[in-house]
Amino acid sequence: MSDNITVRGFVATEPKSSTTPGGVATASFRLGSTDRRYDRAKDAWVDGNTNWFTVQGYRQLAGNIGCSIKKGQRVIVMGRLKMRSWENDGRIYHVAEIAAESVGHDLMWGSANFIRTATNGPQDAAGQPGSAPAFPDSGRESQEDDESQEGHSDDSAGDGAGSHTVFINDVSGEAEELDQETGELKGAAA
Repeated sequence: MSDNITVRGFVATEPKSSTTPGGVATASFRLGSTDRRYDRAKDAWVDGNTNWFTVQGYRQLAGNIGCSIKKGQRVIVMGRLKMRSWENDGRIYHVAEIAAESVGHDLMWGSANFIRTATNGPQDAAGQPGSAPAFPDSGRESQEDDESQEGHSDDSAGDGAGSHTVFINDVSGEAEELDQETGELKGAAA
């Protein structure tokens, strides 16, 4: 079974990053979504059942999940729902998995600061290989991206060897490189 689904909930585990044998970056975490309703008799909000999902992101989304999502945060996830079941020692187990297409912070619970990535990724599928990403608001990002890519191979296999990710700071317009080990921006004052 595979259906599109959007779920609001909380991140229950720290995201785990890995790479498939084919070299595709992945990140996963557990998501809890608790139903809430107003109980007039108690004159208060009460929790209902909690549904649990395993959220799996791939490629560029996986890298962004690793840099942005932390345990305990409220998020919104949109993707394809897959229900799996298996048997072990006579017991049947079930799991609900979401192959995520989008993951973002739920701004109902707090604020977030968005930093746009400047690398060609799967989202730039319409562009030709080697072409600069399309930024309709200015050409500055494209020029900086081209300069930052000099001397680096096109790492379309996604194995991470020799690759780097560049973010464009929306406030200053400066290109900032992501430290692949820590997931933090190099030279970021924040």
